[in-house]
Amino acid sequence: MSQEMIVLGDEALAHAAIDSGLKAVFSYPGTPSTEIFESAEAIIHQLNDGRVAQWAANEKVAYEMALGASYSGGRALTTMKHVGLNVAMDAFVNSALTEVRGGFVVAVADDPSMHSSQNEQDSRVLADFAMVPCFEPSTPQEVYDYTCKAYEMSERLKVPVVLRLVTRLAHSRGVIKKGETKPAKSIGAPPKNEKDGWVLIPAVARNQYLKLRNKIPQFMAEAAKMNHIANNGHKIGVIAAGMGRAYYDQVVRENPEVGKYNRFDVSAYP
Repeated sequence: MSQEMIVLGDEALAHAAIDSGLKAVFSYPGTPSTEIFESAEAIIHQLNDGRVAQWAANEKVAYEMALGASYSGGRALTTMKHVGLNVAMDAFVNSALTEVRGGFVVAVADDPSMHSSQNEQDSRVLADFAMVPCFEPSTPQEVYDYTCKAYEMSERLKVPVVLRLVTRLAHSRGVIKKGETKPAKSIGAPPKNEKDGWVLIPAVARNQYLKLRNKIPQFMAEAAKMNHIANNGHKIGVIAAGMGRAYYDQVVRENPEVGKYNRFDVSAYP
């Protein structure tokens, strides 16, 4: 049975992860991502069913702890802000090569206009660099839905999936319809042939790199299902992504004439 609630974008992500069968979440605090972990930790404490929520010494440690939970078969989440992904970069890039086992979502909150950060940074570029999928929601409901989809895709294709939020979404409130909370999910211990791919000596890494490259057409096909084109036969078109889609929707509501243009909504990469 679905349930409606008013939540922050960050809180929507936490609810979705736990409803998807999350086993463990590890994080290092950084606005605007902090409330993801705080919300997940509060829910996990209330459920008291063996799930784990733990702060880490830094983002790289948080990433590696979550990756370890995934290697062991559990669904895992790590959260950080954009500059924190720099700290976790070594583990992040290599996890795309080693593959994951339990679904693994990397929630990164960017901070355009530097509301609480020392710089701007576009984490979509780093997801592209690591050659992993990246989902970009525009509403709290999409945060919830895309997180659930990210777990399914991560587990099926054995890659971490980045979920990119920005400050305006992380800290805005909206109504979501959430599903039932699933028990913590585990697909069990890995077979030996999977574990052999976790040690990235060059002979192994070259093979793992080819496996990752061969998955990119699958990533693109999945993204194509989430991206949407509306062709209204007009000579002018609008391309919008992430919160840009939400802002454009607001403009259309205020001035319906703008809605006549062709439109390309980008929700996922590559």
